[in-house]
Amino acid sequence: MTRSEIEAAGIDEVLLGRVRTAVEAAGAVLRDRYTTHARARNLTEIFEELQANDNAVLPDLERRLLDARPGSQWVDDELATGTLPDGEWWIVDPAEGNINHVHGMPEWAVTATLMRDNRPVLTVVHLPLTGDTYTAIAGHGAARNGETLRVSAKTGLDAGLVATSQAQPDEDQETYRRIGESVSALLTAGLVVRVSVPATLQLVNVAAGRMEAFWQYSEVRSGLVSGALLVTEAGGLVTDLRGEPWTPGHRDFLAAAPGVHRAVSEALAPVK
Repeated sequence: MTRSEIEAAGIDEVLLGRVRTAVEAAGAVLRDRYTTHARARNLTEIFEELQANDNAVLPDLERRLLDARPGSQWVDDELATGTLPDGEWWIVDPAEGNINHVHGMPEWAVTATLMRDNRPVLTVVHLPLTGDTYTAIAGHGAARNGETLRVSAKTGLDAGLVATSQAQPDEDQETYRRIGESVSALLTAGLVVRVSVPATLQLVNVAAGRMEAFWQYSEVRSGLVSGALLVTEAGGLVTDLRGEPWTPGHRDFLAAAPGVHRAVSEALAPVK
């Protein structure tokens, strides 16, 4: 997106500030709800806790974001897949890594991304336990707490720290097979492979240059769009596993530093 396109869309620092305020307010609520021990004893209680977290922050977050961008629309299902209708849509995860939150683990965040004609154009990712906020506007770069982000400068996958994740519980068996085979492939080709949720926190690490690549066999939008914009604006490449530019309609995803992108894609090519 060119500067003129950004200005025409009205996507600027004022809007970013309002989104950041909304996301950080939601994060404060979740931080107050957080404990360092697991709060559920069975599957029923897990889902009750997950829903309670969403309910605690989602109504206010939705109101603030829709007010901040008149005419924008809201994606209700955080696990939705595929392309969106034209126009501007908010894709929000009120508790990205919610499963970690309810089990007393620290890897969770609040994310909000404005999509315009199926392209992420603004994003905020807030990590309440560290106080870090990651932001990006298309064409304006990515930042952590205002400091510019750059992807890794590594050019060899043999020195690469890479990661993958499952997008949601109850993936189909074919997806599980591909995840397993892909981990084996990158354990051989790379230095270290991380497998954990949520995807956004992995992608934040790629954007910040702490990891070299992240891939996923999924088209769940809410876990990918924030990180896709952050990585792109930090100088990384975001494609599908065949190297085509990624959109929410693709069924797989790869974000990587330019120096290792091709090597990761080639390592994953045998996984069908």
